[in-house]
Amino acid sequence: MAKVTAVEDPADGRVADFVLLTDPDLRRRREQSGGADGGFFIAEGELVIRQLLASPYRVRSLLLTPARLASLEAELAELDVPVFVAGQEVVNAISGFHLHRGALAAAERGPAYDPAAVAEAADLLVVAEGVNDHENLGALFRNSAAFGAGGLLLDPTCADPLYRRSVRVSMGHVLRVPFARLPGWPQSLADLRSLGFEVLALTPAADAVDIRTIEPRPRQALVVGAEGPGLSAAALATADRRVRVAMAPGVDSLNVATAAAVALHHLRPGV
Repeated sequence: MAKVTAVEDPADGRVADFVLLTDPDLRRRREQSGGADGGFFIAEGELVIRQLLASPYRVRSLLLTPARLASLEAELAELDVPVFVAGQEVVNAISGFHLHRGALAAAERGPAYDPAAVAEAADLLVVAEGVNDHENLGALFRNSAAFGAGGLLLDPTCADPLYRRSVRVSMGHVLRVPFARLPGWPQSLADLRSLGFEVLALTPAADAVDIRTIEPRPRQALVVGAEGPGLSAAALATADRRVRVAMAPGVDSLNVATAAAVALHHLRPGV
């Protein structure tokens, strides 16, 4: 059973994982200090923590307000990790912001997934290039889970999917959709073709093929780029086909997660 400990001092060293979460330099140094195990990450909010508890990631500790402890009591009954409980003001002082959700968990990152293994296990993949906004990346994971994508592959410039804001915006789905970084971008897109994937590059270009004309089939990879620059010329050239989401006149593009959701809904009808 989880060991519940009251915390009254924000400087208590036992809650060091949760200190000043809005300080990016401190977060980066702390979360990447784990050596071979890849450090740790933070999950925020009751719904996300429930996803975490059902995921393969190992929980280190939790910091909860009394109200959130009561809400999560059943899930924590069999969890053998420290659970620290503090009032709202103390939780705010520890985290460095007003944590109105009242619940934080620290979990081990563990070893990274192998990109070939992620691809082999999926019929539908999402591949992202240059998506460095944490909220967009979190939304992309949430939409990928909603429409049955079996995994996400990220180029080296994408944001960290396990950053607290990405995990929160994904509603915890980043913890259940396998992901990996692709080396040798964009040549690694050609490797997907060798695994039997049709590589579809999503672009707002007028001469791209309407996604509604693409026949859904097993082994398809949807490649998306960052808002603004979109996919690089090299990524577009590596794809089998360039596809677009048809839009009303005067609208030139969609948020990357929204565009991906529309395309995935077509590629996985009935999910």
